[in-house]
Amino acid sequence: MKAEIIAVGSEMLTPWRQDTNSLYLTEKLNEIGVTVNFKTIVGDRQKDLVSSIRNALARVDLLVIMGGLGPTQDDLTREAVAEALCITLRRDASQVAALHARAATWRTTMPQNNLKQADVLEGATVLPNANGSAPGQWLDVIFEGYRKLLMLIPGPPNECKPLFDTECMPRLRANVPARHIAKRTLRAAMIPESQADKMLAPIYTTYPDVETTILAHAGDIQLTLLCSKSNPELARQRVDELAGRLEETLEDWLYSSTGESLEQIVLYYLGLRQSTLAVAESCTGGMIAQRITSVPGSSRAFVGGAVVYSDPLKAAFAGVSADLIARHGAVSAEVAEALANGIRIRTGATLGLGITGIAGPTGATESKPVGLVYIALSDPNRTDVMDRTFRGDRQRIREFASQQALDLIRRRLM
Repeated sequence: MKAEIIAVGSEMLTPWRQDTNSLYLTEKLNEIGVTVNFKTIVGDRQKDLVSSIRNALARVDLLVIMGGLGPTQDDLTREAVAEALCITLRRDASQVAALHARAATWRTTMPQNNLKQADVLEGATVLPNANGSAPGQWLDVIFEGYRKLLMLIPGPPNECKPLFDTECMPRLRANVPARHIAKRTLRAAMIPESQADKMLAPIYTTYPDVETTILAHAGDIQLTLLCSKSNPELARQRVDELAGRLEETLEDWLYSSTGESLEQIVLYYLGLRQSTLAVAESCTGGMIAQRITSVPGSSRAFVGGAVVYSDPLKAAFAGVSADLIARHGAVSAEVAEALANGIRIRTGATLGLGITGIAGPTGATESKPVGLVYIALSDPNRTDVMDRTFRGDRQRIREFASQQALDLIRRRLM
């Protein structure tokens, strides 16, 4: 069964607000085997709403409309659904009474415009809203000869999610054919998206019943595999079979078969090797430490570190000599190596990581362009140093640098 989610509200078409409810609703729909094929954001204009609702009903079986159920003039969801389906709205006496009772509990007089929240679509079932004044509505209708399920639910997350769970999900389970979605997420580090797809497309395209998506961000490749079947074991079998073949092809690029982040995997390997880590960061400004410490329990393996942005702090916290910086420059393999060794010795950690680079947009020279980063990893027996030149703006360069540094640790510990 195919579904669409329509988020209603002109504020979500600005740079300052975004729809987050649809992520939650998608997860809940997937639990019962419903695939979300479309997500639409529509402003508070009845003409646009009517058009979007009709388009959605023409292409999906199940439609969830969030928002636009309030008391103001720009809350037009009820009116738009009525127009799209050519049905009427009626003012429900029991809902009017409920609105008055709610106002009484707040010891206020209910404004007259609140009464529009008691308008119910012809044939709809009212869905009580325990956390707000706008009830939801459930419709089971025939549109252009086909059965369609519609849900109107309030937009505020503290109302949307509980109402969907308590009122919509039981009705969906009773009306939606039994399907099961199996999901696997594979993650790989520092392989270009185009290279990954060139390697993997000949494999995943032979599984037309498994939907495979590739998402790339700052040196991280995420492959999501989804398979919907009436038999949960068959769905899981197909996903696992494809995942196994992709894992073999990715080899050492792959760092997780079940969706863990790279920092989680690094901490897993540190624990497995009974090792500890300390970092001395210049260009990344603490980003690596932040990623690691975002994982609960990271203190078992992560000692800490220092943001050594200035040359004096490179000396004070990691023991990097001023002479070394003068001879090679703060952005150099030699300084990265000294940072890694120095922070390891100062903290007593098993491994020391040092990173220095030019994140831009200024600071480049003829021999050292923007995006040049040196990363060193030290243990008592050896120090590995690598250099990379990343493209993009300051934030992108720093994100790539942190990803490369964590991957260097992972590969050392594998």
